Amino acid sequence: MGEILSKSIDENSKLLKKKLRVDENFDVIYRELDAGGRRIGFFFIDGFCKDDLMQKLLQYLIGLKPEDIPDNIDEFSEKCMPHVEVDILYDAESVVSNVLMGVTCFLVDGIEGSVALDTRTYPMRSVDEPWKDRVLRGSRDGFVETIVMNTALIRRRIRDERLRVEMTNVGTRSKTDIAIVYLEDKVDKTFLKNLKKRIDNIKVESLTMNIESFAECLLDAKYINPFPKFKFTERPDTAASAIYEGNIIIIVDNAPSAIILPTSVFDILEEADDYYFPPVIGIYLKMSRYLLTFVSFALTPFWLVLIKNPSMVPDWLSFVLITDEITVPVILQLLMLEIGIDGLKLAAVNTPSMLSTPLSIVAGIVVGEYAVSSGWFNSEALLYMAIVTVANYGQASFEFGYALKIMRIITLILTWFIGIWGFLAGTALLVLSICFNKTLSGKSYIYPIFPFNGRKLVRKLFRIRLPHEN
Repeated sequence: MGEILSKSIDENSKLLKKKLRVDENFDVIYRELDAGGRRIGFFFIDGFCKDDLMQKLLQYLIGLKPEDIPDNIDEFSEKCMPHVEVDILYDAESVVSNVLMGVTCFLVDGIEGSVALDTRTYPMRSVDEPWKDRVLRGSRDGFVETIVMNTALIRRRIRDERLRVEMTNVGTRSKTDIAIVYLEDKVDKTFLKNLKKRIDNIKVESLTMNIESFAECLLDAKYINPFPKFKFTERPDTAASAIYEGNIIIIVDNAPSAIILPTSVFDILEEADDYYFPPVIGIYLKMSRYLLTFVSFALTPFWLVLIKNPSMVPDWLSFVLITDEITVPVILQLLMLEIGIDGLKLAAVNTPSMLSTPLSIVAGIVVGEYAVSSGWFNSEALLYMAIVTVANYGQASFEFGYALKIMRIITLILTWFIGIWGFLAGTALLVLSICFNKTLSGKSYIYPIFPFNGRKLVRKLFRIRLPHEN
């Protein structure tokens, strides 16, 4: 609790001007007017205020008569503030926090306290289809950077009085708004309580990288396990579906995505397209993604095993072996291609759209033609790395794709030095990393395999509806 506001508008305005640095900040504005014989002052942030709404409100205030203005802040907010979202503040710190969040705060001479009106409008882009979580069929709307709009997109899909949207903020300086969204009758109450406690215990100045900074603050320690503990989605339909299943959605202001908690490996591998098609097609898409996940990890290490042990290769599979001269060790070729593909990704992100086509042509010619003819790479290495890259792009989660990449590189190195035992060791490391990873709720990352729940497992693996399900 900060300093209590007095009845004097001069004292209050002087105190708030000092805290808000009105003279130094050009966009923090204080304005006074006369209404019914009383001085009324208000603070607001230029750019956060709806001009047409404030103009109508000021016209209304100027038209008040002395007998229309009561001497009590509660009566003043009820009778003289024709607005939907009205709050009453009694201390200076609350006023400062609200003004910096975009709320307009009124002071009335002779009345203790301040009236806060939510007249905010944030600069925002239109609700478009997210570029990452695109679907062949289904809704084309996606989250934006404004938290109120994002919660509205969920409310539009869940018209249930048991839906809860609780607001808090994180960051001693940024005071970033955080929304916790869940269904009261389906959520795990113990996990919800622990999650709120974790959020309350976050001690940081600001969430510099918004949703990623918040996600890292939720973790108790630094984890070397690369597999993600969170599922991020930019789709409100995916978020709504997760809420119906009893999950919790975290929305961070300024972030065009939401966090789904808790998250298992099966949740990470799901996509919206699995459910926007009939069951048979949905099952095919799921199975294809599982196969691509295995291929993205195992293809190049297993190929390396075959190269180092050509006697293991049957005649009908002999075409996988390298027949040309090897001038650069195969392991170096694969590692250079791993880094080179990431380089192409970064170049594509940072290249202006008008230059992306020329870059693609240059990359295709140099990597695909001259890299082989120069002797740096063998054509088989390029082919298998291209297949792995395509399989990686089939992952719905960036984080999961990079986790597989890290495990694949470790397995490649182990395979090169130890042979088939290195491949088995890398595979075992992958399985153990997934099995021993924990969700934020402390439950198994591979649920419903462990603890085993056959009904849930069938639902996760296949796109079907079991009997007696609503």
